[in-house]
Amino acid sequence: MSAVAPRSRLSLYLDLVRFNRPAGWLVLVWPTLVALWVAADGFPGWHLLIVFVLGTVLMRSAGCCINDIADRDFDKHVKRTKARPITSGQVSVFEASMLGAVLALISLGLVLTTRWEAVAWSVPAVLFTILYPFTKRFFAMPQAFLGIAFNFGIVIAFAAVVGEVPATAWLLWTANMFMVLAYDTEYAMVDRDDDLKIGMKTSAITLGRFDVAGIMLFFALCWGLTAVAIAPYHLGWPFWLGMGVAAAQMVWHFTLIRNRTREGCFTAFSKSHWMGVAIFVGVVLGFALR
Repeated sequence: MSAVAPRSRLSLYLDLVRFNRPAGWLVLVWPTLVALWVAADGFPGWHLLIVFVLGTVLMRSAGCCINDIADRDFDKHVKRTKARPITSGQVSVFEASMLGAVLALISLGLVLTTRWEAVAWSVPAVLFTILYPFTKRFFAMPQAFLGIAFNFGIVIAFAAVVGEVPATAWLLWTANMFMVLAYDTEYAMVDRDDDLKIGMKTSAITLGRFDVAGIMLFFALCWGLTAVAIAPYHLGWPFWLGMGVAAAQMVWHFTLIRNRTREGCFTAFSKSHWMGVAIFVGVVLGFALR
């Protein structure tokens, strides 16, 4: 076997936080920004926009560190993950822990520039991010737990703007819970064969032959709850056009995953953030033209 060329620490750290795979933070940032615009009744200002975009990227990166530390013994048995920096021994658990902690602390520093209510909601957000990787050992649908962790951006956005978390925030939170269940089940379908061998729990395994039907139901629930949450703001045709584009993408996802191929399911997951883009653009234009 030929020797693997040594890599710089920076290169390994960037690989650890999935720097070259932005789909993971893009699926987080668009729902968070939708919540920010709705909470502010329009453009929230550059300060909050920068805080939430950077905070989302940093916390997702910290989450990758935590996830790979927790899964390092499982990842070596999965084709897609066995070369990850921690699993392959190129980055130590201590290094990854320190990197994750620094990223989380920087993110906390950003939130500290907003309201104390937002800071308070950041605490459970961090706890759920830490706990999520371990739920894959015992919880039948850990993607639901991931949705809780991912959706705190929505709650924190409302807390930062208005100092409370109203019913609209929880509707958007629930809507995005179903979105996370949909796209992360697509992701889990890619690794289903490997996960079955190593005893990992995922929604793709739990749903079994109803996986595709479940994903489409999750998409429909996300679409419906988003419509219910935002319709009272009377954003007009831009919002509904964005929702229409999102619905069309959901149908496209069905064509990608219906045969359950690894390639189709991974493509569906990697492109799922475009549904969030469509909704976000509709919301922004709706507020701008209202």
